[in-house]
Amino acid sequence: MRLLLLTLNHHPEPTGIGKYNGEMVAWLSARGHEVTIVCAPPYYPFWRVQPGYRAWTYHSERLDGAAVVRCPLWVPRTPGGVRRLLHLLSFAVSSFPVMVARSVAFRPDVVMAIEPPLAGAPAALVAAFLARAVGWLHVQDLEVDAAFDLGLLGHGGLRRFALAVERTLLRRFAVVSTIAPRMAERLAGKGVPAERLHLFPNWVDTAAIRPLDGPSPLRREVGLGDDDVVALYAGTLGRKQGLEMLIEVARLLADRPRIVVCIAGEGPALPVLREAARGLTNLRFLPLQPVERLNDLLNLADIHLLPQRADAADLVMPSKLTGMLASGRPGICGCAPGTQVHDAIAGCGIAVPPGDAARMADALATLADDAGLRRSLGDAARRTAVEYWSKEAVLGRFEDVLLRSAGRKPAQSL
Repeated sequence: MRLLLLTLNHHPEPTGIGKYNGEMVAWLSARGHEVTIVCAPPYYPFWRVQPGYRAWTYHSERLDGAAVVRCPLWVPRTPGGVRRLLHLLSFAVSSFPVMVARSVAFRPDVVMAIEPPLAGAPAALVAAFLARAVGWLHVQDLEVDAAFDLGLLGHGGLRRFALAVERTLLRRFAVVSTIAPRMAERLAGKGVPAERLHLFPNWVDTAAIRPLDGPSPLRREVGLGDDDVVALYAGTLGRKQGLEMLIEVARLLADRPRIVVCIAGEGPALPVLREAARGLTNLRFLPLQPVERLNDLLNLADIHLLPQRADAADLVMPSKLTGMLASGRPGICGCAPGTQVHDAIAGCGIAVPPGDAARMADALATLADDAGLRRSLGDAARRTAVEYWSKEAVLGRFEDVLLRSAGRKPAQSL
């Protein structure tokens, strides 16, 4: 089976969509499938192009048995609003001719686009039409809803136009998939027929991410004591997460110095968070760790923290959640009842209302004082990860639908 994949983010990006794309492509290549990826140079979550790559040139390479074509894009230093939109459009424009050329030369069975960016969907549809292949859209974020609901873009006529374009594009794909049931419900509400809609959650490699037998070596490397209770947020530092809540949690627990809040990661919100945290001795910022040390980082936590903005509850499914659970540590998540995160954390941690720093601080104090409760919730988290989100199980189901879809090869309409 031949797959042509259009995605903004790809390996060697260490987090988010790029990480999952890299693992998926390596898995498919090892299974004997031919994969060509059209993507941008790696820049996320640092928002600068990584050494060895250039932002404004085309570049070809082979990674994990697959052909990779890197397309130019503009990377703003401070993403947001119109700058983020121009960033996405720059990749959509530069990747379009490559998708057309590869559709003719590679003759894929399936053409898949990863959203975001939705702006790449037209190129995927054209490529699928030219190759007489199956067009597939995989939705990692409902970016149109998120952009307006989070205030990144204005409302009114622009929103109505964007939603109309989104609905039109969604209906053109033979297959649409996403990572969470609530997101699937939203896609169905946008007009995607049930027979075209599939659910493939972001997975976790439960062999690579697992509870350590003893303390993480990072604990001593960053100067944490054996008696410290570490509450960790590890991931991208962006606007969608509501990370300012963690600063307030640390401030509310300033009289409990044994509880240390750690924020590990990179992203555009980092300078703002550092400024807001000035004077707090119970909060530490840690650098993003390389992939080979991810398990050490996640095991640094006694408790994982996952804040979330209420207006983003069903628009994004945090990819970091599966790693938190696989590490065998309990989590405290800001999420409302009925949301996907709330369902996932049930029995594995504590759910608090989104944006409620006082409730998160109370939950953190409760878990910090009860090692037995931490262990029981952590054990349940590990079992949940192994049962529902293991890499082999998710990608096995994905491959099955991929092969069945390629066998159908329905004609595409533009």
